[in-house]
Amino acid sequence: MAKPGRLPDFRKMYPEASEEVIEVLKETERKMQYQEYDLKAEQTIIDQDAQEIRVIPSREDSYERLLKEHNLPADEQADVENIVLRKILRKQLHEAIRNLEEGEQYLIIQLFFMDRSERELAEELGLSQKAVNKRRHKILRKLKKFLEKF
Repeated sequence: MAKPGRLPDFRKMYPEASEEVIEVLKETERKMQYQEYDLKAEQTIIDQDAQEIRVIPSREDSYERLLKEHNLPADEQADVENIVLRKILRKQLHEAIRNLEEGEQYLIIQLFFMDRSERELAEELGLSQKAVNKRRHKILRKLKKFLEKF
């Protein structure tokens, strides 16, 4: 690759190549330079007449610079992403639970949100623990199918 802003002499490098190939090589090299230098490097422009210096930041922002600028430790930034994902999943789960029948909702809420045991629910509902367990599995499969649609 040539220095930034300078294209190599492809005619010397490939004397047997057609003009079309040379043009493609030049265009490709310029695109690579754009990606490598223009986007990633900040530029300093010195205006002699106005006696001022202008700095144009790179157009490609680094994750590290953004973290420093906003004074966020990297692990907190990852936590923010996890929090958002958990909120989305929680919202989908609540929507899925709302789509269950009333008895199914009660069973799931009691088991998972109220921390009641299958044995306690079995006594309350007049069922065996095994019946409550089977219902729980059936409802969880139903919830899983609903959530897989998202």
